[in-house]
Amino acid sequence: MTTLELWANYQAWLLDEPELGFRLDVSRAGMPSDYPDRMEAPMAAAFDAMEKLEEGEIANPDEGRMVGHYWLRDPGMAPDAAITEEILSTNEALRTFVDQVHKGTVKPPSRDRFENLLLCGIGGSALGPQFVASALGGTDDRIRTYFLDNTDPDGIDRILASIGKDLAATLTVVISKSGGTPETRNGMLESQAAYTAAGLEFGKHAVAITQAGSRLDRFAGEKRFLATFPMWDWVGGRTSVLSAVGLLPAALQGIDVDRMLEGAAAMDEVTRRRSMKANPAALLALCWFHAGDGRGLKDMVILPYKDRLAMFSRYLQQLVMESLGKEKDLDGQVVHQGLAVYGNKGSTDQHAYVQQLRDGVPNFFATFIEVMKDRDGAGIDVEDGVTSGDFLHGFLLGTRRALYENGRGSITLTVDQVGPFSVGMLIALYERAVGLYASLVNVNAYHQPGVEAGKKAAASVLDLQARLVAEMKGRGKAGGTCQDLAVSLGSPEEVETVFRILEHLAANPDRGVVRTPGESPFTATYRIK
Repeated sequence: MTTLELWANYQAWLLDEPELGFRLDVSRAGMPSDYPDRMEAPMAAAFDAMEKLEEGEIANPDEGRMVGHYWLRDPGMAPDAAITEEILSTNEALRTFVDQVHKGTVKPPSRDRFENLLLCGIGGSALGPQFVASALGGTDDRIRTYFLDNTDPDGIDRILASIGKDLAATLTVVISKSGGTPETRNGMLESQAAYTAAGLEFGKHAVAITQAGSRLDRFAGEKRFLATFPMWDWVGGRTSVLSAVGLLPAALQGIDVDRMLEGAAAMDEVTRRRSMKANPAALLALCWFHAGDGRGLKDMVILPYKDRLAMFSRYLQQLVMESLGKEKDLDGQVVHQGLAVYGNKGSTDQHAYVQQLRDGVPNFFATFIEVMKDRDGAGIDVEDGVTSGDFLHGFLLGTRRALYENGRGSITLTVDQVGPFSVGMLIALYERAVGLYASLVNVNAYHQPGVEAGKKAAASVLDLQARLVAEMKGRGKAGGTCQDLAVSLGSPEEVETVFRILEHLAANPDRGVVRTPGESPFTATYRIK
């Protein structure tokens, strides 16, 4: 297309929502002008499915539960009055608790107030809060926020060391629906040990967010946690950021969570429109479907040109990939669906992987996120009449043009500024787009059998490790090779896993396993000290 033809195409496709401070440009995504008409029937079915979901239809048959994250920002939409009241009362209790923490009426025993927040979570119980904290935090935060989002001992030690003596002024929030998620449980137990070593009582520094009656709920009661807030079975982890999971840490940090909820609710209204060209979530879903031929053949690259949104691609990785990465469709057919997501931020990536995006394998489509407001306050000229923000904007437009000139498609999403309202909008926009796309490709976006399979496999490894340690203890100083031990356990087919467990145990002296080298790594012997 000529420059003027591109301009005409831009005007034809641009979705502008001035009251929201939001625009969506899909003019360079490569969709033919009649594509929405051709997709009218499947998209109508997707809209129908979304309406039923919001009305409370069972959307996750594997677990027999509804999917109601949309009710979090509009409690009146919930299918019964009890759920509405639960949401409203939880938010009110949350606000009261946060106010008490900020005023110092809820405080640690040895300090005037809580100055730090340590969040123990994994997946959606950490990624959502991390994204919000990174996007909206600043030097005037009411509380400094730290995250334990893995079961890596060295990573745990680094976070606890960075808190140091301020552990006495640290509030720990533990987030787990079941209370049995290993990574979160381990982070909690490591944190509890740190408090105990410092002569502090863990319960007087702790809050739980969990399902009523869960293991964590019972533990919180036994340890007399300061407070417990609910997680509901109708809110999945990856869509939980606008529940207590994300609202509590954000509010403690000093972020205006009511404004976040307003932004999400406003985007929900826009994305309920049944006109595809007037619905930004529908347009995104159409672009994704078109780009990957309905089979996820191209990756989604997220390029926000704002440091505050650097975490957005990681947040979207879980939301998109856990929702859409499915072996089977709703009819039980093997389809291996999904969309891979990666990204970081502009213009940083222009010095990293944009070279491949322009000149390498064309197996992606890019989404640029443009933020109109550069900074609070006035800037300086880094060149005559040019600011740092002008450079950033120029890099965005230049990269968009360079990709198009080499046949690479892109979407551009624009917000006026990064604030609680716009962050709420972005969360709601992508939640809806994922739901609509899932309907287009006929998969269940609200279950995660692959994740559950991984958890079960990990549990079997730990069970094998326990049996292996017991076998070595029984052998005393004689020990054995990986092959000997695997046979003795009655699991010769697990010899590779046995070998790797033994190597890991021997590499950590505190585990008490001694390794004596053999002629090869596989003939080494292992024993308990």
